[in-house]
Amino acid sequence: MLYYLAELLTKYWGPFRLLQSHALLLAGGTFLSGIMVWWLLPRLWDFLPRDRGKVICKDLGGMTSAGKPTGAGVLVSLVVLPVVVLFAPLAFWDYCALGAIYAAMLFGYLDDRAAEPWGELKKGLLDAVCAVAIAFFVAKGHSTLVWLPFVKGMWVVPLWIYVPAAAFILWFTMNATNCSDGVDGLAGALTAIELVILAVMLYVVIGYKPVAHYFLLPCNPEAARWAILVMSVAGGFGGYLWFNAEPSKVLMGDAGSRFLGIIVGTGSLVTGNPLLVLAFAPVILVNGGGGLAKLVLLRVARKLGRDIDEQSVIRRIRFPLHDHCKKNLGWTNAQVLMRFMLLQVVVMPILLVLLIKIR
Repeated sequence: MLYYLAELLTKYWGPFRLLQSHALLLAGGTFLSGIMVWWLLPRLWDFLPRDRGKVICKDLGGMTSAGKPTGAGVLVSLVVLPVVVLFAPLAFWDYCALGAIYAAMLFGYLDDRAAEPWGELKKGLLDAVCAVAIAFFVAKGHSTLVWLPFVKGMWVVPLWIYVPAAAFILWFTMNATNCSDGVDGLAGALTAIELVILAVMLYVVIGYKPVAHYFLLPCNPEAARWAILVMSVAGGFGGYLWFNAEPSKVLMGDAGSRFLGIIVGTGSLVTGNPLLVLAFAPVILVNGGGGLAKLVLLRVARKLGRDIDEQSVIRRIRFPLHDHCKKNLGWTNAQVLMRFMLLQVVVMPILLVLLIKIR
């Protein structure tokens, strides 16, 4: 909104033209959303439902969260929304995608509030509907330009191929992030790192023609809009992490983890290379996504009448991986958080170089 108001306001005072600076809007959105969440969250979290703990993870301290306010993701995302509207000059299709992102967040919140948790099928189908809608809106309802790692050139991908492929990436990233939310600060901190690097990619590389051409990538000036959105979300969840540091006072619940996961996935689609999500979220995809892959593998094996032996590596590795590190390796929550963050910081730039530069 500020971007479009700048032209009108500049007639009355020249410095208002700075409101059309994407860098200024990005910084302003990040700061304002962070401050607003930091100030409002402790004043509102008493209205949130209380966490019931995780009996299945009782031996890993799963009941320590019982009684804490949960579902803070809905508050954070709603506080961030007016900041995004104010600072990010989004277009029609962007708002459509944003609406589907917030629908996915809302479904997570309703699951948090439900007296009985929703079943896997119901949650999976609702997530799939939101993912398909976002993929369709990012593609703007028609064939879209895609570039891939390790090969030069760009390809026009038909809508009927792009939407299901992109939707699967969104669905997997959202659920992998949700599965990673089990240690105070873990999912939020890892995703905050992802969002900052994603915003840099959108603003400095994809959205800036000289850099995009240097890397032989298609330039998308609209990517800068998404950089502002992404950093506003990062700022908001930064304000949340202030209270989620161990020992946490509030939990973001499914509403927050799904929202963060699908934001990372959508930003990856906007770069033009959906596979970049592998570089932005390597630790979360292995940590939470490994559990989803293991579940599918075990169920397929059972259907085929070939149960995997209890002593096999697949059976012995516990997922989410942070549970394996706590139970089998004896790591504390603080060690899990620090070491996973270090892995993210080390692995991410290596993967980005491989997927972007080597083409």
